[in-house]
Amino acid sequence: MSESEVLTNKEKSLEDIVLTRLMRLNAIVYGLVFGIIFGLVIFIATIWLVIKGGPVVGPNLALLNQFFIGYQVTWFGSIIGFAYGFITGFLIGFIIATIYNKIADIKEGRLDSS
Repeated sequence: MSESEVLTNKEKSLEDIVLTRLMRLNAIVYGLVFGIIFGLVIFIATIWLVIKGGPVVGPNLALLNQFFIGYQVTWFGSIIGFAYGFITGFLIGFIIATIYNKIADIKEGRLDSS
C-alpha cells in the first residue's frame, strides 16, 4: 500500500468519525430546547388571552384542561401551562433525539449490546 493510500484511508476514517459525532444529538439539550419552546408557547398564549379579556376567555385553549390537570386560562394557569408544556416538550424532544441517535447508529453499523 502506498503512502498516499494510507493517508487517504486515515483521512476517510477521520472524516467518518467527525461525521458520526456531528450526526448525533444530545437528547438532554434537545429535550430542554423543546420543553422551553412548548412551555413558552402555552404561557404566552394564555397570558395573551387573559390580557385580551372578554366575557368568555379562551374557550379553545381551556380545553387543555382535559390533558393538563389544573390548567385554566388565568395568570396562575399560565404558570401551570408552562410547567406542563415544558414536561411535554422535554419528553417529545428527548424521544426524537434518542430515536434519531438509534437510527444514526444503525446507519453507521454501530449497534450497542445495551
